[in-house]
Amino acid sequence: MMNIKIRRPIIEDIKELNQFFKIVIIDTFTKEGISNQVESMKEEIKTKGIYLENDFESNGEERYFLIALNNEKIIGSIEYGPASDLILNCTNNELKGLPEVGTVFVHPDYQKNGIGNLLLKNMFVTLHNKGIEEFCLDSGYCNAQKIWKKKFGEPDYLLKDYWDKGSDHMIWKIKVSDRLK
Repeated sequence: MMNIKIRRPIIEDIKELNQFFKIVIIDTFTKEGISNQVESMKEEIKTKGIYLENDFESNGEERYFLIALNNEKIIGSIEYGPASDLILNCTNNELKGLPEVGTVFVHPDYQKNGIGNLLLKNMFVTLHNKGIEEFCLDSGYCNAQKIWKKKFGEPDYLLKDYWDKGSDHMIWKIKVSDRLK
């Protein structure tokens, strides 16, 4: 029986969270069939660590993380912050000023148990309580794109063959109020 708790990370979580990012990103690259892209994988892991540092340094103003724990073990994460350069460049700055929700990660051993949905619901409430009406979300991972399309519909921006032939990038613009219903 899972005992899931959602909360903000604390300084003592940093080491475990960085290890968690590494586990999930390596698993994602493997499942996507791109584990040979070692430099991209390392960069992704490094970026998530920087985002976490930004959260702590800005007290949640620059980046804002939530984590899911099962019996005090970190099994999920989600954050929001400024939209990435990738999103801004690919949308001709149309989403400038809109926060991006990202780092929606669930430990491989806990996937398909509703933890991602629980994290999203908590993030929607957080965004609403902060007066944020819209956010964006993007993905270049095939498996994640299937989940996001099921949850949010077709993407607002489809970048065909962005990463490689048959490997698209998708960007969604989402109203918070639509998600609180």
